[in-house]
Amino acid sequence: MFSNMTEKSRDMPYMRLIGFITVVFFMIIWGLDSLFKISVILNSFIPLIIRFIFFSIIICLGIIFAYLSRKKYFPDGVLTGILLTQGIFSHVRHPLYLGGLLILLSFIFLSISLISIALFVIHFILVNKMATYEEKILEDIFGNLYLDYRKQVPKWIPKLK
Repeated sequence: MFSNMTEKSRDMPYMRLIGFITVVFFMIIWGLDSLFKISVILNSFIPLIIRFIFFSIIICLGIIFAYLSRKKYFPDGVLTGILLTQGIFSHVRHPLYLGGLLILLSFIFLSISLISIALFVIHFILVNKMATYEEKILEDIFGNLYLDYRKQVPKWIPKLK
């Protein structure tokens, strides 16, 4: 996907670290909020079975997106040097990021923590910024080929065929 570029040079400075920290912070806050019931007032309106069903569906979708994109990115354990437009990449431009976002979102459905929703929005903004940065690099590398792909495939909401 990123020919002649190292993994490190295509990333925004410190964004992987910041992303990791926000995920860890999200999980800690979500766990504490779920345990001490600080901002989970909506849980009394939505039965646990309904929340668990949504959690299960969304976490499975997140895992599928992450798995399929990881399999395409690193088919032999090495980052590919081609523009990926087939498979999961024909439905959404950032399936690995989307998978991670869906996994976090699934926890919000399990325990509707209002604080966690705010943290999720912050994490989404950071991931979107990182994805936009990487798209500019792809545009520089692949030019019109990437621009055509970007016009056909949505950034976040998967296109169903």
